[in-house]
Amino acid sequence: MEFVIATFYRFVELSNYYDMKNRLAGFCKNIGLKGTILLAEEGINSTISGTKSAIDDFFRFLDLDDRLCNLKWQKTYASFQPFGKMKVRLKKEIVTLGVSDLSPSLKGEYIEPENWDDFISSPDVYVIDTRNEYEIKLGKFSNAINPNTQNFRDFPKWAEFWMQDKSKNKSKIAMYCTGGVRCEKSTTYMKSLGFKQVYHLKGGIINYLAKKQNSNNTWQGECFVFDDRVAVSNSLLPSDEIKCISCAQKVTTDELKSVPHGQVICYHCKS
Repeated sequence: MEFVIATFYRFVELSNYYDMKNRLAGFCKNIGLKGTILLAEEGINSTISGTKSAIDDFFRFLDLDDRLCNLKWQKTYASFQPFGKMKVRLKKEIVTLGVSDLSPSLKGEYIEPENWDDFISSPDVYVIDTRNEYEIKLGKFSNAINPNTQNFRDFPKWAEFWMQDKSKNKSKIAMYCTGGVRCEKSTTYMKSLGFKQVYHLKGGIINYLAKKQNSNNTWQGECFVFDDRVAVSNSLLPSDEIKCISCAQKVTTDELKSVPHGQVICYHCKS
């Protein structure tokens, strides 16, 4: 059986997000979806998985709400259900940066996947990976800066330190993440610090691999995902190329399902 995994987000005012929880959770469970939906006053952020017909039904359901209609979503596939249950959670932020009063309208400019490789090859562009250290260990764009953060809340502190070199204010900044939500919020934060030329990869790594298939080998490694797949390959299928961080031997799919946040250690090294 093939499962479709849908990843999506939208920054939009949802003043009644508390009231949306039970309705969304009930609908998802009734059609057999599993995954996580985060709701906040600033919008929605989600990865869900199910049959193609169930995913189609879900987005038709969202289309009934003018604030959530015509959502762009990233599609990947797996031969197994990568989520154990369906969760709808209420949050202060749909991705937690920990900085209040950021206006979504301040966000940077999108770079389409088709133009990304050329854009980041320019010597006057700083490429910043906005993901966590354990994600970056599995894969990154070759020339990207690693902020060495353990969670997204660490990013503002790193950015403030990094910008102490005032010459960087005149440079272009290109940011990316897995599906687009973290890099979009990061661009908003960077612009609030005074950076003018801030850009981000539209749809994140997932959209890039879907559109470009890493044709220029700019992306190196695997893309970490927050479910039982652990990571996906250039073809966006569950990866079979992840190696143990201790002995560098390949780790099996069953082993991957038991590892926490990218700390990939094989059974032999654990024992």
